[in-house]
Amino acid sequence: MPPTAVHLTVSDPDAVTLGRWARSTSVPAGLAMRARIVLLAAEGHTNTQIARLVGCSRQAVVRWRGRYGRHGLGGLDDQPRSGRPRTINDARRAEIVAVTLAGPPAGLGITHWSTRTLAGHLKVSRMTVARIWADHDLAPHRIQRFKFSTDPELLAKVTDLCALYLEPPAGVVVLCVDEKSQIQALDRTAPTLPLRPGLAERRTHDYVRHGITSLFAALEVATGKVTGRCFDRHRHTEFLAFL
Repeated sequence: MPPTAVHLTVSDPDAVTLGRWARSTSVPAGLAMRARIVLLAAEGHTNTQIARLVGCSRQAVVRWRGRYGRHGLGGLDDQPRSGRPRTINDARRAEIVAVTLAGPPAGLGITHWSTRTLAGHLKVSRMTVARIWADHDLAPHRIQRFKFSTDPELLAKVTDLCALYLEPPAGVVVLCVDEKSQIQALDRTAPTLPLRPGLAERRTHDYVRHGITSLFAALEVATGKVTGRCFDRHRHTEFLAFL
């Protein structure tokens, strides 16, 4: 029989950190598994029992409890892997990032870089560009819109609006009114099932579309009561009628 493993001692601060890693859903799965191995070893479980509880090999348990015993929490990190040396140095990586941020020249006739167009422009591989973009969280294909108000009284209006919510005047009813147009008026007994590999979009047999409707809704801030009405059209006439 293999010899019994030496009891592993874990300090209280390390135990707190290891417990957080073991429960976390944001840390890498490998690190969470190693944290569980060390915690179980500290509780006195054998290597075979730990392997069965964690779902790994006994050799893996021996390796990670040994690394923790020699190096502490730092020993649970992945070690540098051997492989081909980097062919893209830091200066070249910085150039790829700078060109990405500057955007494509007008002469290329494109508005945004893709991995292929930038790779061809800089004479590097497409995967090199993709890896550098991922490292620096760059996504030239994505666009987010924003808008600045040109109303010179915007600040005063926003202040008054926020004051209605924070300190409504005595004896005054505060309503929050919103509208949503072009809503599909559907009649069905169950929601539509989306497209899946090998399966088409599926609807119930009584699925009927009744055109579109416009919904106006008002929230009474003090009580939480919502008042809503649907209209066939979306004009100021309907909005005034709702008010």
